Amino acid sequence: MESMNGLRRTCYCGEVSEIGSTVVVGGFVQKVRNLGTLIFIDLRDRTGIVQLAFNDNTDPAIFEKAASCHSEYVLMAKGVVTKRSSINPDMKTGEVEIIVDELRILAKAQTPPFVITDETKVNEELRLKYRYLDLRRAPLQYNLIMRHKIAQAAREYYYANGFIEIETPMMMKSTPEGARDYLIPSRVHNGKFYALPQSPQIYKQLTMVAGLDRYIQIARCFRDEDLRADRQPEFTQIDLEMSFVDVDDILEMTEGFIKYLLEKVMDREITLPIPRMTYNEAMNRFGSDKPDTRFGMELQDITNLVSDLDFVVFKSAIEAGGSVRCIVAKNASKTLTRKEIDKLTEKVKGIGAKGLAFIRWNDEKPNCSFAKFLPEGRLEEILSSLGCEQGDVVLIVADKNKVTLPVLGALRLTVAKKLDLIPEGKLNFLWITQFPFFEWDDDSNTWVAMHHPFTMPMDECIQYLDTAPEKVIAKAFDLVLNGIELSSGSIRITDYELQQKMFEALGLTDEEIEAKFGFLVEAYKYGAPPHGGMGIGLDRLAMVLLEAESLRDVVAFPKVQNASELMSECPSTVDQESLDVLGIALVPKAEDKKQMNN
Repeated sequence: MESMNGLRRTCYCGEVSEIGSTVVVGGFVQKVRNLGTLIFIDLRDRTGIVQLAFNDNTDPAIFEKAASCHSEYVLMAKGVVTKRSSINPDMKTGEVEIIVDELRILAKAQTPPFVITDETKVNEELRLKYRYLDLRRAPLQYNLIMRHKIAQAAREYYYANGFIEIETPMMMKSTPEGARDYLIPSRVHNGKFYALPQSPQIYKQLTMVAGLDRYIQIARCFRDEDLRADRQPEFTQIDLEMSFVDVDDILEMTEGFIKYLLEKVMDREITLPIPRMTYNEAMNRFGSDKPDTRFGMELQDITNLVSDLDFVVFKSAIEAGGSVRCIVAKNASKTLTRKEIDKLTEKVKGIGAKGLAFIRWNDEKPNCSFAKFLPEGRLEEILSSLGCEQGDVVLIVADKNKVTLPVLGALRLTVAKKLDLIPEGKLNFLWITQFPFFEWDDDSNTWVAMHHPFTMPMDECIQYLDTAPEKVIAKAFDLVLNGIELSSGSIRITDYELQQKMFEALGLTDEEIEAKFGFLVEAYKYGAPPHGGMGIGLDRLAMVLLEAESLRDVVAFPKVQNASELMSECPSTVDQESLDVLGIALVPKAEDKKQMNN
């Protein structure tokens, strides 16, 4: 291979423009066209492609070298920029080319396992195995560059508003924050473990106790939980905390950032303030605490219209304190056939519902799945109440509200996608406020914190902590964009006595409180200003703004669904000596033992 030998790049491929100038470019070979007396090489870097040209006037040695090039070779080329004889309007540099007089082959490349093109149908598993090749594709490079610009805009905005960037530890004490920790064994403190941070929550609160007033960090966070399209085991958030503030101050500061970001990075405008909706309103209208408000089809309550029916599905739900609710899919009867409704029925059963009742008005007379239980005129009354017309379909779920609402919320999204109701290119930001502080956990048969246990309850709700947990509303808020939760935040408890009471309400013993949070409670005894904050998911924000299909499209080296990385094949085993130093012995899981015995 050749060396650069003093050849220095003067500009990027996609920036070549000045005719008559001498330039030096470097990049990867996209393709070679050898026409015998003419050779054209498309050279690619992260800014785009430029055409290198070799002709009768080219030094024969250089011409021969150009003829030996293949896709993905790494080249540097020097030459004069000239006007192309055949203009390519689809290329940024489509009006110019470089007549090369010096060429270096810096690295040869074997044939890649897939062609490096903008659009590809190559299996994602193969692309992730060769991620360094996949990342050569322009769409992924664009996403990563835009993600960088989002992070840059965050720093610019928060720096300009008096925030201080502070790094918090990557190895910390294991504390419960809603998901399983990734643990790191300590060699020095045998038998003890560090945890990777699920968030910098406690440390950033301590920066407020320390008097640093406004904290910002582009923070790496880790959660050992099942993955999906908008979740990775390691992720990044724009993390902030502010002193001497209440809810409105944090929301307004964040809205300023969103406005700055959209204008600077996306060249888009947003009208402030961002709409707000309480948790209860969101659940009742959309069946979700992160509703997609780009389309209608809101939930409707028909409990009163069917409460007297002798239909066991409705009757048992109402008697158990639940409700009968529905969505109306307008002009959907052709798409939502009986066969499709059967598929939707199986879907809702899979997420907790007992079944799906329906009214499908395709012909002159509506087809109602519970028609035999309806007195004369009742069906017409229901249809009128719902604003239902011929061509519409009503999908109905009956159960306790904690089942009915989220099931219909999920069904609403599924039906909207089937009917192509979700507009592209639209950004609907929404604040969800006034979350319940506690939620009932059927598994443990107790109340648990819906957010983290440092969240401040509304002042008027503190009296219910011991007697009526279901009435306690938190000073907590989420930012939602197009049905995806971007951030979660709250005002924090700063009174150590109230914090102690909150821990007790969650069923923690004095020993557990001291072991897990003793240092934080102790810190509050030395005076803590009122403060609050939030973390905005940088990966999710980039994913939605760039209309990417998953987080994997905006993360350089992502994990797949089983939390492994296909390229480096991690996680991997380690040698016995390393385990012995840490005092760790590997014990087969129960299912592994069973297989070994068989």
